[in-house]
Amino acid sequence: MGKLSKLMKKEDGLGTVEIVIIIAVLVGLALIFRNQIYSFVNQVFERIFGEAGNVISVPSGTDIPRNTIGP
Repeated sequence: MGKLSKLMKKEDGLGTVEIVIIIAVLVGLALIFRNQIYSFVNQVFERIFGEAGNVISVPSGTDIPRNTIGP
């Protein structure tokens, strides 16, 4: 009976089980809300890259100086 009670009190694998359960819950939530997450990420990227295009644009008719190395 002593070995059985020691086995029941052993908690070595408890951390691993908790991590697996947390990952499973996060994956489940990601699957449930995937459309909302996808929409949110698209809006963020459109905002970032849409504004970046305005910053980088060069007016037409202007020459962009080229850096040359050597003569």
